[in-house]
Amino acid sequence: MTKTLMTFGDSNTHGTPPIQKRGVYARYGRETRWPTVALADLGSDWELVEEGLPGRTAAYADPTMGPHMNGQLGLRIALESHGPIDVLTIMLGTNDLKAHFGLTAEGVAAGIAGLLAIANSEEYQTRHSGFEVLLICPPLVLEQGPISDVFYGAAAKSAQLAPLYAGLSAHWGAKFLDAGQHIGPSQIDGVHFDADAQITLGHAVAAAL
Repeated sequence: MTKTLMTFGDSNTHGTPPIQKRGVYARYGRETRWPTVALADLGSDWELVEEGLPGRTAAYADPTMGPHMNGQLGLRIALESHGPIDVLTIMLGTNDLKAHFGLTAEGVAAGIAGLLAIANSEEYQTRHSGFEVLLICPPLVLEQGPISDVFYGAAAKSAQLAPLYAGLSAHWGAKFLDAGQHIGPSQIDGVHFDADAQITLGHAVAAAL
């Protein structure tokens, strides 16, 4: 039987290349985006639902980008819009590190805990006849390039996330992947992945599944 993978995340799941100039929209093609690379590795008996929204946070409306950036609302919408799914990947937390949220690493992890609670709720597990969750910790943030002011203070906090995410995964019985063990952000903007990193992550996700 065909299985369905839903990839829930932000711009790095959407496939946004490193930003060289603010305000310019771009997206990698299917041959490069990590969700479609993972799908190709998984094989013809898998289908994919891509749910990557640039700017999405784990738990917060963004004061400049809008209330729809709250991933907890977004996850509910996604789980009610699609289905049934067999596997859900969650890779969020980078945008929660933006300076205007003022969050600690533990605060970012609290938002991830909320997402795991939603995904594992009886409501959504029953709706989809059960599905597995793979929690992916994003790699480090580098405070450099054209959006460095937005991510002021994010580098040190991002370095603390992996063990927190691993602990949450163990608590909720989810699979865990530390993306930082496989890739890093582009030197261009310190946040987004270059094409090679997208492809590498896609292979790593497929292997984890």
